[in-house]
Amino acid sequence: MTRIPPLFVSHGAPTLALQPGRAGAMLTRLGRDLPRPESILVVSAHWEAAAAVVSAALQPATIHDFHGFPAGLYELHYAAPGAPALAARVAALLGAAKIGCQVVPDRGLDHGAWIPLRYMYPQADIPVTQVAISPRLGAAYHLALGHALAPLAGEGVLVLGSGGLTHNLRELRMHAADDAPDWVREFSDWVADAVEAGDAAALADYRARAPQATRNHPTEEHLLPLLVALGAAGADAAGRRLAGGVTYGVLAMDAFVMGSRDAAPA
Repeated sequence: MTRIPPLFVSHGAPTLALQPGRAGAMLTRLGRDLPRPESILVVSAHWEAAAAVVSAALQPATIHDFHGFPAGLYELHYAAPGAPALAARVAALLGAAKIGCQVVPDRGLDHGAWIPLRYMYPQADIPVTQVAISPRLGAAYHLALGHALAPLAGEGVLVLGSGGLTHNLRELRMHAADDAPDWVREFSDWVADAVEAGDAAALADYRARAPQATRNHPTEEHLLPLLVALGAAGADAAGRRLAGGVTYGVLAMDAFVMGSRDAAPA
């Protein structure tokens, strides 16, 4: 079976669904160019739980988990089938790694899942489910979570981490051009260098090591899916950065394709 490289994508604001820009075009290319997965496991910044939870929904609902946006956003849906068999496999892998995991029957797809998937796989014909993140457990936990899920890449499963390379909503500049201040660029480049070097230890300690870490991520939930995606590529993993531009002045929209450090990711 074809190996599917894990991904991390930045989903930005919900308006990405209506205003694709550079990031939407990049996501479309990813879906076209990468091997087609048998199923998809999304690790989204928008599903948080105290410990791992995975959804076995047969037909996941489209969750519009945002408020005050254009009416057209609430009319969008992503009617992909669920992936209960994948949910059972995830629970088994995490259990084998001594990571507790609850399976729930009916959790749908939040916008961190369905917005990028609408660009990558617009036919909505690939089974998909989600596993929750646990921000209180920290970056190292999420790297370990990814390591536990690493066999999925060889089983036709796309592990898709969806968050934001940067995510400071308090400093949004609604009409800014496609550029970013130094504090955003410095952090983004530090993360990219660490991912491309396969420096998982530095990334797990990014809060202390990365420049402007707290300013770019006042809370951690939008970067943790990157740690899961890197871990899911295996113990000796690195990633390739794909430029996605910047939205609202401070939201870096880059993605990373993860693979072996000894071979360029697909």
